[in-house]
Amino acid sequence: MDETEQFVGDVLPRLLDADRALHNGDAAPRLAMWSQREPITLFGAWFSDVGWHDVSRTFGVLASRLSDCESFDIELVAAAAHGDLAYSIAYEHTTASVEGTPRTYTLRVTQIYRREDGVWKVVHRHGDELATPAATDR
Repeated sequence: MDETEQFVGDVLPRLLDADRALHNGDAAPRLAMWSQREPITLFGAWFSDVGWHDVSRTFGVLASRLSDCESFDIELVAAAAHGDLAYSIAYEHTTASVEGTPRTYTLRVTQIYRREDGVWKVVHRHGDELATPAATDR
């Protein structure tokens, strides 16, 4: 198994669990996926921030607005790992309530990871919402 396969095998299950929890109102697993070592940045679909203090606060606010996750899946488009840096590019497909209103949406997400003490941690996330989920059907 090469570096990228090991990275995906380690990170993808943790991302799925963390984001399912986030979409059920629990930010703790997502926070555990993130580095607390600067620099870290978030260019989110709904919120953006820089630095651990602000990013962690933003995830708490986001979790407070999400609930009743019916489904969450990651459609991995590309990933690579080399040394202590890695990235993933994916579509995140979600059905959950946002501020009490049920929604189905897809985000395009790029994440950058840094290996810290043997554990892959997210250091940057950029996401935006697709106008329609059908945009991935090509």
